[in-house]
Amino acid sequence: MSRDVPPRVIALTGGIASGKTAVSDRFAALGVPVVDTDLLARDVVAPGTPGLDDVVEAFGAELLDETGALDRRALRERIFGDADARRRLESLLHPRIVQAARQAIERAGSDPQVRYVVLVVPLLVETGLFEDADRVLVVDVPETLQLERLAARDGVGVEQARAAVAAQATREQRLAVADDVIDNTGSLDALDEEVERLDRQYRALGK
Repeated sequence: MSRDVPPRVIALTGGIASGKTAVSDRFAALGVPVVDTDLLARDVVAPGTPGLDDVVEAFGAELLDETGALDRRALRERIFGDADARRRLESLLHPRIVQAARQAIERAGSDPQVRYVVLVVPLLVETGLFEDADRVLVVDVPETLQLERLAARDGVGVEQARAAVAAQATREQRLAVADDVIDNTGSLDALDEEVERLDRQYRALGK
């Protein structure tokens, strides 16, 4: 059986350490296809890909580790604080990530039972990508909780955590583009309930 319209695309975003993965994992557990642009960003620079070749040509072979793979930490250090370098990297990788994401959405949509797809885009606000998404879902927590979770998760100091949060869009900027918001300050049971509620809502939209 074929479908008449493509599945709805729900763009999921949120600040660092807000709990985006916890949310997307719960949608996946409900049988919803999840397309994660962070994972696609790794795929497009895997060894042997044109994406990696372009990064090496632009920034140098010193960004490769001993196995020939991209040293992502070295790349982050290379572009940190250098807006021109960051824009150059984005111009190389964003088109590839977008293409891979749209192909993944199309594959998921080939199943007529799929009502919607969750597209995880951590830097949705910062990049302006996927503006054609049907809805934007923001995972929201106060900055103080972001800092606490980030320090615990990555074992970094307060200043490093603050710098990581400051490098992203503000909480207010994310909420300004949100169609739906998940408050992720509560219990895991509360998070389950929120995801299940939105799942029902999104399935109804997709009919």
